[in-house]
Amino acid sequence: MTYCVGMRLDAGLVFLSDSRTNAGVDQVGTFRKMSVFEIPGDRMMVMMTAGNLSISQSIRQLVSELKTEDGHSIWNAPTMYEAARLLGEAVRQVHERDAKSLSDFGIEFNVSMIFGGQIKGERCRLFQIYSAGNFIESHDENTYFQIGEAKYGKPIIDRVVTPATSLDDAAKCALISMDSTLRSNVSVGLPLDMLVYESGKLAVTHFVTIDERNEYFQMIRNTWGDQLKSVFEGLEAPVWNAAPETPGKVLHAANAIGKPVRIAPPAGVVAPSVSSAPLQTLSQQFYDGQQ
Repeated sequence: MTYCVGMRLDAGLVFLSDSRTNAGVDQVGTFRKMSVFEIPGDRMMVMMTAGNLSISQSIRQLVSELKTEDGHSIWNAPTMYEAARLLGEAVRQVHERDAKSLSDFGIEFNVSMIFGGQIKGERCRLFQIYSAGNFIESHDENTYFQIGEAKYGKPIIDRVVTPATSLDDAAKCALISMDSTLRSNVSVGLPLDMLVYESGKLAVTHFVTIDERNEYFQMIRNTWGDQLKSVFEGLEAPVWNAAPETPGKVLHAANAIGKPVRIAPPAGVVAPSVSSAPLQTLSQQFYDGQQ
């Protein structure tokens, strides 16, 4: 499995992917999920993939070579929309070629991609592409996309990232999102690839491969965990059966209306009687056993 996240901000783009792949508990591999298509000064585009590795590698190879009847390719597409359409066409061609054979062996045609970047003359754009080759585009109301094991890293992004978020803050948030995923799912693993692109540069601005020795990522992992514990411990404990005049944030008041849904036991089921035998000390039990 994998986890990838891409963010489109006013200031540019942030991409982060892991490199874990596995076909079983004893067959774990490392394959990089991020690919860059770049002509400095003209275009910078990033593709991240999740799903079946053989499918995604075939798509990557095909889209790098694909030309439409009018001569368009990912290397000369006039817009990011056209480049995304070409990527979707590559997905459909691989599906037409391989899906039936994979299905005969019980393998689903499973792939998803995040694709984003900037072509000279237009703004940064970000797309999510599905197994059918169709896609959607990020807008201000939904400024990021995730693929793979998305659920663990989603809450922090929802709380923090907006179009106005700086690239550094977005990168920090993406790393926290990845750390949450790494801690909760063994199918996601190091090393990570992170690319941060500043709008208008038309070339990769910042790129880093992060492994377990990266000091900044280790700081993120340790500090974020400690801060979460500190915030948790600072929250008040719930108050139960509180009198109506009790001040503060009460979870349950004495006059609250609410009962659980209780399932009636079948006829003939009788609750066992509770023994009220006095408690004995260990020494009493020992001497009683000697008598």
